[in-house]
Amino acid sequence: MTHSETPPVAAQEPADEKLPLKSLLLFGLQHVLVMAASPITAVFLVAQTLGFDTALTVSIISATFLICGLGSILQSFGPGGFGARLPFIMVPGGAPIAIFLAIAVQTDIQTAVGAVLMTSVFYFLALPVFRRLLRFFPPIVVGTMLLLVAVNLVKIYGGTITGRSGEANFADPVNVGLALATIGLTVLFSRIFTGTLQRISVMLGLIAGTLLAAALGRIELAGVMQGPLIGVPQLFPFGMPKFDLIASLPLIVFSVISMAEATGQTIATAEIAGRKGDAHAIVPRTIRGDAVASLAGGLFGTSLIITSGENVGIVRATGVKSRYVTAMAGVILVVIALIAPVSRLASALPGPVVGGTAVIVFSIIGVIGIDLLGRVDLRGHGAMFTLASGLAMGLMPILVPGIYSQFPQWSQMILGNGLAMGTITAAVVNALFQLSAPRGAPEPAPEPIKENA
Repeated sequence: MTHSETPPVAAQEPADEKLPLKSLLLFGLQHVLVMAASPITAVFLVAQTLGFDTALTVSIISATFLICGLGSILQSFGPGGFGARLPFIMVPGGAPIAIFLAIAVQTDIQTAVGAVLMTSVFYFLALPVFRRLLRFFPPIVVGTMLLLVAVNLVKIYGGTITGRSGEANFADPVNVGLALATIGLTVLFSRIFTGTLQRISVMLGLIAGTLLAAALGRIELAGVMQGPLIGVPQLFPFGMPKFDLIASLPLIVFSVISMAEATGQTIATAEIAGRKGDAHAIVPRTIRGDAVASLAGGLFGTSLIITSGENVGIVRATGVKSRYVTAMAGVILVVIALIAPVSRLASALPGPVVGGTAVIVFSIIGVIGIDLLGRVDLRGHGAMFTLASGLAMGLMPILVPGIYSQFPQWSQMILGNGLAMGTITAAVVNALFQLSAPRGAPEPAPEPIKENA
């Protein structure tokens, strides 16, 4: 090679794009506004059930925002093999919160916190075994899982629009109208705007819906400036944790399902963000990041903090694929955690508006699943029954609550989790058809890339 010849410069992958600070702040704030409902709803659910006072509730909200922020930074940068180096936001998962709450009610809150810490350690112990199972998550299984994620999340966050069944204001037309208006405005902004404004159409829809709610008198801001200015989360806010293996088993079992979720989210996000090579090789990094964030969360009294399914939808919806954006979102979350009035303001966002935003974003996750399934020949006998059985076992507990209520308590944790049952069923049925197929029928597995340490 002569001096005049220079080696070609490798094209930068979209996930590694460094945007101007103004864009980072704008797009990062959009991620925060979309995900803010998850930590707020999770903490309020626990606080109301266990009877926390206002000060403790605000402290746990602050801790949750802090760990979500630090976890998002970890997943975005991925130092030392901890984190995927992908545009990920972390949140307290819905199913882990339900299990955490069940453990706390059946025993006490200290035992529930101990379960979180034990489960975080189990992630590391189970990861070497789980890595060998990644080949059982081809596009048809991941696509099925993403569809179930979308349906499950839409159902859960639909409750923030309607309220609880049986309450006086259940399905209040004004609240439902606010949610529908938020969805419509988000779509409208995405259609009429271009460039940066189009990319933040989700945030603009949420802001417009909030302003509409304010005009209708549906926002309560009276307590935002009451209380301390700085909120510092407390280590072990409930006292020293208790470690009970039997009581912790439901959460430990769920961690395997969480790993499967992380697999689907990593594969989907890696493709959207333009990562080259085998996305399966990134999965262990994602799971290690989840384990570290959950461990830190347990120290501050939260449930498991894991990679966010809604994040996949927002990356696809906005087209902003840079991991530096989610790192900035993490920084914003840390600031929110430490400035108490901001945490209280975030908790004042109207539920129907947040629910409307969540529904459109979660539906996009379903679109991503459909896109993956579109690459599979569903006319094949095995593919057809893999998808059908996965949807059957996954949709039943989601759409028919209580279907397994007469089953033993230990089995309800798995059978009653539609996402878990659907994903496990799809993986098992697909494996059965692949193993029984004539020699040469299965497509060769992609050559894995070497994972960075």
